[in-house]
Amino acid sequence: MSISATTPETVAQPAISPLMTFLFAAACGLVAANLYYGQPLAGPISASLGFSPAATGLIVTLTQIGYGLGLLLLVPLGDLVENRKLVLTLVLMSALALVGAALSTTPTLFLTASLSIGLGSVAVQVLVPFAANMAPDASRGRVVGNVMSGLLCGIMLARPVASFLAEATSWHVVYYASAVVMVLLAAILRVQLPVRTPHTRLSYGALLASMAHLALHSRVLQRRALYQAGMFGAFSLFWTTTPLLLASPAFGLTQNGIALFALAGAAGAIASPIAGRLADRDLGKIASTIAMLCGITAFLISQFATDGSTLALTLLTAAAIILDFGVTTNLVVGQRAIYAISPEHRSRLNGLFMATFFAGGALGSAVGGWAFATGGWTLAAWIGLCFPSLAFLLFLTEGRRKR
Repeated sequence: MSISATTPETVAQPAISPLMTFLFAAACGLVAANLYYGQPLAGPISASLGFSPAATGLIVTLTQIGYGLGLLLLVPLGDLVENRKLVLTLVLMSALALVGAALSTTPTLFLTASLSIGLGSVAVQVLVPFAANMAPDASRGRVVGNVMSGLLCGIMLARPVASFLAEATSWHVVYYASAVVMVLLAAILRVQLPVRTPHTRLSYGALLASMAHLALHSRVLQRRALYQAGMFGAFSLFWTTTPLLLASPAFGLTQNGIALFALAGAAGAIASPIAGRLADRDLGKIASTIAMLCGITAFLISQFATDGSTLALTLLTAAAIILDFGVTTNLVVGQRAIYAISPEHRSRLNGLFMATFFAGGALGSAVGGWAFATGGWTLAAWIGLCFPSLAFLLFLTEGRRKR
C-alpha cells in the first residue's frame, strides 16, 4: 500500500479502516508506555544502581527531556521523511534504548538510556498525524480520538503494569519485556503500515525554521496549545502528588493499591472517541467547555478527600476519572483543530502543540511536588485548580468564529 501527502486541493483522500485505526491506537499506547515505566520503578532502580537521593528524580526527568527534544527535532521530520520508515526507526531506537536501560550497571548508563527512550518514544507523535492524514475530513476527529484513546490507555496503564511486574520479578524485566514488544511491534508495522511520502522539499534547517513561523502566526495553534498546557499541567500535578497522598499514613496504601488507583483513573480515556465525534460535528467549543469544567470540578471534589476514609478514597477516584476525562477531551479537540490548519504542516504543528503543553505538564509536576511537601494535598489541590481555571479564562476570551 502507498499513499502520498496531500494538499487541500486534492479531491480524494484515502480512507482508514477500523482495523488500521486499532493498529495505530495499539502502537501509540505501547510506545507511549515506555515514557512512564520509570515513575513507579524509580525507587528500586535507584537502590539497585546506586543513585544518590538527589539524582533519583533524574530517572524520570531525563526521559521527559528526551521526549521534549524529540517533539521539536524529530517529529517535524514527518513532513519531510517517508513516514513508515521514520516510525520504524524510532520504534527500534526505543527497543535498543530499553535494552540499554535493562543492562545498565551505573547511573550514567541508565540516564543515557532514559534520554534515548524519550527520543524514540516520539514515534507516537508521528503516528497520530499519520493516521489523521489517512482519514477523510468528515471523520478525522473520530479517527484521532480513537487513536488517542490507545495512547492515553498506554500512559495510564504503564504505571500499574510496571509496578505489578516489578514486584513479581524485577525492574529489569519490565524494560526487557517492553524491548521485545517494540521489536514485535516494528515487525507488524513494517507489514501493515502504508508508505506515505510527504511532498515537502525543504532542507532540515528550513523545516525547523518554518516551525517558528507557525508558532508565531497561527492563532489556533497558540490558543489550543495553551489550553492544553493548562489541562496537562493539572493532570501532571494530580498524578505526581496523589501517589504521595495515598502512601501517606492517612490512606496507607501499598504500591499495588496505588497501582489499582491508577487503573481506575484510566477509565477517563473513554473520552477520546466521544471528543472526536463532537469535533467532527463542529461542537469543539462545547466539548472544550465541558473539558475545562471537568478539570476544575475534579480538584474541587478532591479537597474533600484527605481524611483517609472510604468516602475520601471514592471521591479521589472520581476526581481522577473526571480529570482524565477532561484532559483527554480537550486534547482530542485541540488536535482536530490544529490538523485542520494545513495538511502539509501536520507533523510540525503536532510537534509544536505537544511541546507546548508538555512544558505545562513539566511545570505541573514540579510545582505539585513542592506544594505537597510544603502544604500537603490541600495546597497541591488549590494550585492544581489554578491550571484548568486559567485555561478556561483564556478560552472565554476567544471571539466568535467568523463564517
